Amino acid sequence: MAVRKAARLLSSPGRLAAWLLLWSFLLAVAAVTLFPVVMTFLGSFKSNAEVTGGGTFWPSVWRFSNYTEAWKGANFAKFTFNSLLVAAVTTAGALLVASIAAYAVDRKEFVGKKLFVALQASTMFISIGAVVLRPQFEMMVHLNLHKSLLGVIIILISGHAATFFTLLGFFKGIPKDLDEAARIDGCNVYSVYWRIILPLLAPGLGVAGLFVFRNAWNEYILPLVFTMTKPSLQTLTVGLAGLRYGTSAAAQTHLMMAGAVMSILPILIVYVLANKTFMNVTSGSVKG
Repeated sequence: MAVRKAARLLSSPGRLAAWLLLWSFLLAVAAVTLFPVVMTFLGSFKSNAEVTGGGTFWPSVWRFSNYTEAWKGANFAKFTFNSLLVAAVTTAGALLVASIAAYAVDRKEFVGKKLFVALQASTMFISIGAVVLRPQFEMMVHLNLHKSLLGVIIILISGHAATFFTLLGFFKGIPKDLDEAARIDGCNVYSVYWRIILPLLAPGLGVAGLFVFRNAWNEYILPLVFTMTKPSLQTLTVGLAGLRYGTSAAAQTHLMMAGAVMSILPILIVYVLANKTFMNVTSGSVKG
């Protein structure tokens, strides 16, 4: 069947030209996207002189010791744990808060519902990094959380508007008749949420959770500000920046590249685990 479709496609000169144009565009986009990743990976095995000097694509000598030096220099074990803690707790908290809010908005009618949705949407445009950093920090100072990763986690969870709208879209695909049937069987509103809604919302939670985890893992400014007086609480993104200059004050770009490659691995693992969820979402959209 696939062979017949391909033959029919290539039989027409116009269709063939369109097919070649489409694939040329897709390959160009893939090349532009993957080129920095490939260069970082290869640069992580080069010497610092090769990286800064340029002119070479492949390493003249594959220096696996770069990874050992980066691991020790950035205190990877400690900083990776801190990053995993921040990303995991932020993901769980954001999904919980956003799913409850989306459940209430989709299933209930209450005063100020439209205003709440409008406020959620506005935070996606108002929360613009450094502009809100000072008031956020001052708020955590009053809560005595300005020297703790808990302050970073609370701020990251509070920025859950994108997750809220993502899950709200998935809620639209869950029939409300299921809620009525569950209530007839004796479930209250909390039981409906935990036993009926959340299992059906699993694909949406997987998709939203991946993006929340990625954003929390890559966050740099907040952990930098909140851990200035406590270097032991630094996350991996902050620790990687410390690899830039060594004891000789020379830029150690090769070590930063090695550290960057290692920092990508957790995100790839999370994506592999969530890949099935993405396939389910795609399959469901095609069937619908």
